[in-house]
Amino acid sequence: MRWTLVIPLKPLARAKSRLADTAADGLRPGLALAFAQDTVAAALACAAVLDVAVVTDDALAGRELAALGARIVTGEPGGGLNAALAHGVAAVRSLTPEIAVAALNADLPALRSAELGRVLDAAGEFPRAFLPDAAAIGTTLLTAGAGRELLPSFGADSRLRHRASGAVELLVDSVDSVRQDVDTGDDLRAALALGVGPRTAAAAARLLIPGQ
Repeated sequence: MRWTLVIPLKPLARAKSRLADTAADGLRPGLALAFAQDTVAAALACAAVLDVAVVTDDALAGRELAALGARIVTGEPGGGLNAALAHGVAAVRSLTPEIAVAALNADLPALRSAELGRVLDAAGEFPRAFLPDAAAIGTTLLTAGAGRELLPSFGADSRLRHRASGAVELLVDSVDSVRQDVDTGDDLRAALALGVGPRTAAAAARLLIPGQ
């Protein structure tokens, strides 16, 4: 099975506010873009991925991610992450109604294509499935097979909400790169320890991160 990934990305100027203790205001937009670029590049290199659709109205992010090969879905409706995902899924399924879709976080800078492939292969066994984040509280990936609704419920405690919605929690070993999203300075240090993509590495080199 091959998947269309839908990746939501808020305007860069408002992204990653929880990194304020690690990155100054002027650096966070570039860091958020670097995260998204490394995430999209790794996703597009995954054999299980047919294509990647990024939901964003940020002009700079749209240009940079389109240059990597992503499809850009504009007209983000507002209302947060779940509304953006619903909009993105509707856009891709308007062209290919029976496509299997997966929502993926835009802040997975250590993402490994092979690990993503293993997660998606496991998800293909179920109508809907999800992968919890490294903190075991949130969600980094949610899938829906052909003809199935995604029903995203991202946000605080999304692991519990996705499980309650009937999505199967995926138990795949050694896929830390797919689970390590970055919201805080500690998250960024954990991602750097795993090994991030080149754009994040360059952006992070401008930061003073204790323990890096």
